[in-house]
Amino acid sequence: MTNSRLLAFAFAAPAMAVLVLILGWPLVSAFLLSLQDVRSVGAAGQWVGFANYQKVLADPVMWRSMGMSLAWVLANGVLQTGLALMAALVLNEQFPGVKIARTWIILTWIVPTVVVVIIWRWLFSTSGGMINPLMINMGLIERPVGFFNSPWSAFATLVFINSWRWFPFITLMLLAGMTRIPADLYEAARIDGANAWKRFSRITWPLLKPTMAVLGVVGTLLSFNVFDIIWLLTAGGPAGGTRTLPILIYETAFKGYRLSEAATLSVIATLVLVAFALVTARSMDNEGGRT
Repeated sequence: MTNSRLLAFAFAAPAMAVLVLILGWPLVSAFLLSLQDVRSVGAAGQWVGFANYQKVLADPVMWRSMGMSLAWVLANGVLQTGLALMAALVLNEQFPGVKIARTWIILTWIVPTVVVVIIWRWLFSTSGGMINPLMINMGLIERPVGFFNSPWSAFATLVFINSWRWFPFITLMLLAGMTRIPADLYEAARIDGANAWKRFSRITWPLLKPTMAVLGVVGTLLSFNVFDIIWLLTAGGPAGGTRTLPILIYETAFKGYRLSEAATLSVIATLVLVAFALVTARSMDNEGGRT
C-alpha cells in the first residue's frame, strides 16, 4: 500500500469507524435478538438458536408478505419511473416558467407523510371526496367506488399515492442526468433530420442508463422499506392485501408481542436487500467494464 493510500485510509478511518458503529451495532443486536425468545422490549429471553428462523421460514404469512413487498417494489418502480421520465423530459425543455416548474415539482416530496395521508384519504373518500364525483361526471363509473375496500383496489391506490409523493425526487435526479448530456449531440441529430423519438432513443436513453441504474437500486431499497403511508392508510388491510414485510415486522413485534420473531424477519429482509444491492452493483460494474 502506497503512502498516499495510507494517508487516505487514515483520514477516512474515523468516519468509517463511526459508520460501522452506527450501522453495525443495530444489525448485530437484531441478529442476537433473533437467536433468543424475547416477547417484549426489556423482557428476559431464552437462547433458542435458529429456531425462530425455522419457524418464520415455514410461515406462509411471511412468504405472502415477501411476495407483496416484491409486487409493491415492482409496481412503484414502474409507475414512479414512468412519471419521472415524462416529467424530466418536459422540464428539460426551454419554455416560459420552466425554472419555477423545476422548483415547485419537488413540493409533493417535501410534504410530511401525515399531510399526504390526510389529503388523499379525503380525496378518495366515498363520502365527501372529490375523486368519485369526478369519475362519475366523466362517465368512468356509475356509483362511488371504495378505493380501500378490497385488497386489489387498496394496493393499487397505495401504489398511486406513494408514486405521486416520490416521483418528483426521481424527476430531479433524471433531470440532473439529462443536463450532463452535451447539447451538441441533439443539435447534430436535428441537422441530420432525427425526430424527437430518435433523439430520445439514440441519445437521451443510452446516456441516461447509468443514472437510471443507480436510481433503480436506491428506489428499490427505499420502496421496500416504506411503512408510514401503508400503515396510516390501510394498516396492512383489508384482509392482508397490503401487508408488506415492514408491516408484518411491526405487527409481529408490537401487536403480537414476538420481538425475536420480528428481529428474525428484519434480518431476513436485510439479507434480501443486501443481496439485491450486491448483485446489482456487480452487474453495473460488468456493464461499465464492457462499455
